[in-house]
Amino acid sequence: MASITTPKYYADVCEQQSQVIPDYSDYEGFEVKFQSQDHYEIIKKIGRGKYSEVYEGINTVNNQRVVIKILKPVKKNKIRREIKILQTLKNGTNIVDLIDVVRDPLTKTPAIITEFVDSGETDFRKLY
Repeated sequence: MASITTPKYYADVCEQQSQVIPDYSDYEGFEVKFQSQDHYEIIKKIGRGKYSEVYEGINTVNNQRVVIKILKPVKKNKIRREIKILQTLKNGTNIVDLIDVVRDPLTKTPAIITEFVDSGETDFRKLY
C-alpha cells in the first residue's frame, strides 16, 4: 500500500489562510489592478509555455532585471487565478516574487512581472 506524504512547505496553507482571510482562495471575484507597462523593456526571450511567452526584461526606472511573462489570450479566470496565487504566496519560501501586473493599453494583453532569478545554469535538467 502506498504511503501518503505531506508536502514540506504549504501543506495546510489553504486551511490556515481561509480562517484568517475569508476571500483567500476566491479568484473568481478577484479584481486585477493592472499597472502601466511603460517602465519595463524586453531584453530577450527566455522561454515559452502553453499560455505565455517569457522574456528577460528590465525595469527602466531602477535598472532591476525582471522576468516579463506575456500571457496569451485565455479565459479571464485563468489569469485571475495565477495572479491571485502569486499575490497570496508573496514572500513565501521558494516562491518567485510578483513585482507588477501590467497590460498593454492598445491590445489589452496582460503581463506578469516577477523577480529575475539567475541560477547561473542555462540547462534546466542540470539545475534540477
